[in-house]
Amino acid sequence: MPPQNLAQQRLLIKGGTVVNDDCSAVADVYVEDGVVQQVGPNLTPQPPYGLLVLDASNRLVIPGGIDTHTHMQFPFMGTRSKDDFYTGTKVGEQAALAGGTTMIIDFAIPQKGCSLIEAFDTWKSWADPKVCCDYALHVAVTWWSNQVKEEMKSLVQNKGVNSFKMFMAYKDVYMVNDEELYAAFSCCKELGAIAQVHAENGELIAQGAKKMLAMGITGPEGHEMCRPEEVEAEATQRAVTIAHAVNCPLYVVHVMSKSAARVISNARREGKVVYGEPIAASLGTDGTNYWNQDWAHAAAHVMGPPLRPDPSTPGFLMDLLANDDLSVTGTDNCTFDICQKALGKDDFTKIPNGVNGVEDRMSVIWEKGVHSGKMDENRFVAVTSTNAAKVFNLYPKKGRIAVGSDADIVIWDPKATRTISAETHHQANNFNIFEGMVCHGVPVATISRGKVVYEDGTFNVTAGEGKYVSRPPFPPHVYKRVRQREKVCQPVPVKRAPYTDVVSAAPGTPN
Repeated sequence: MPPQNLAQQRLLIKGGTVVNDDCSAVADVYVEDGVVQQVGPNLTPQPPYGLLVLDASNRLVIPGGIDTHTHMQFPFMGTRSKDDFYTGTKVGEQAALAGGTTMIIDFAIPQKGCSLIEAFDTWKSWADPKVCCDYALHVAVTWWSNQVKEEMKSLVQNKGVNSFKMFMAYKDVYMVNDEELYAAFSCCKELGAIAQVHAENGELIAQGAKKMLAMGITGPEGHEMCRPEEVEAEATQRAVTIAHAVNCPLYVVHVMSKSAARVISNARREGKVVYGEPIAASLGTDGTNYWNQDWAHAAAHVMGPPLRPDPSTPGFLMDLLANDDLSVTGTDNCTFDICQKALGKDDFTKIPNGVNGVEDRMSVIWEKGVHSGKMDENRFVAVTSTNAAKVFNLYPKKGRIAVGSDADIVIWDPKATRTISAETHHQANNFNIFEGMVCHGVPVATISRGKVVYEDGTFNVTAGEGKYVSRPPFPPHVYKRVRQREKVCQPVPVKRAPYTDVVSAAPGTPN
């Protein structure tokens, strides 16, 4: 009898349509030791024993999703998010795996004045014993000094970090000013990292919140009213301007509004190196929920930036995502249950900001994007996996099904449907912002590094099986243009003869 463990080391996915971002073809996929070894028709790997065969007939075989934006186990606003690195990837990560996501990128966020490296080590120590799928970490820059600059360099060179996030909101907590943004962007460009921003005008939000509370508006609707979409658009434009001045690539996280999306779209059409990340929430629901008569329902949707009350926003963002004005999708998965949200029952500024999404992202985007006819299956793979892999320098190990790629694969049934509900989801939270949404497009099986970790509702995964993935600096997809511009677009002085005529005396100088 062959040893049993070979069954997970050798895997054949037969008869499906392999979908990458650039093409689709009917093909078998043979996997050994966690890596794709062959892709082609009618594969018959030898020897036949110890081979697990999955039938993917009439189904799609796609690269595992990469969720570019999660907050597992995040201590925030006086509490801690419900999904940890176990529930987040098994249930938040299980949830990720159940939803067809095989990698998440979370955020290590230091307090002002604290070490970035210590924050990174803390988050990694939380994640490593618990993760069920592969993960990486962005690191936030919440203050500026020479120490921060040196720590950014160390994180890039020694810890596999190639992205840093700056908050333009959360005044007195995480927010940095324009001078600090300029310094952080300059450092990112030197190091070959991606500069990320949470784009909202934190000063205007602080003033708006005071105004709403003074008017007696204490409920969740005040959250949106004190940070309307022009506050997001203004900060987005400011970040684009500063990044362009530095020639640094910019990545705008959680694009929530039409006006902010237009800023990014226009910047891209002007040739600026900027990427926009709408999230499952902004693509799948809207901010009319803040005016719901049930306080708990309204509060459950509170996140920053907020969902927008214009109900045409999700469709508009999906159109831009389909047409490459927006590039990648995350979730900003940061779940708080109703009891935690109730910390702000008398004051919306105390409602912990965050919603779910890691389990539902792939199905929501398929439903609103592919099923609706806005995008094809190849663009779906691009925005849920491949583009993220390219931007964050994981490609082609991640984000593609090809010989030599990691076997992070999802068997996807485009015709199956499921109804999203808190009753049935795998997340730790007791509320789902997509409650009742019927989604076409369901993951039937999820394969992580060659192991079938989820199939037909059953998990086969243990805490700690996921791996931390280092990301090298200078991702070619992003930095080829930046480096070339550095060579050819430098300003040069005009050559002219020196001025030799009379110079008037400066005012106040003695004759």
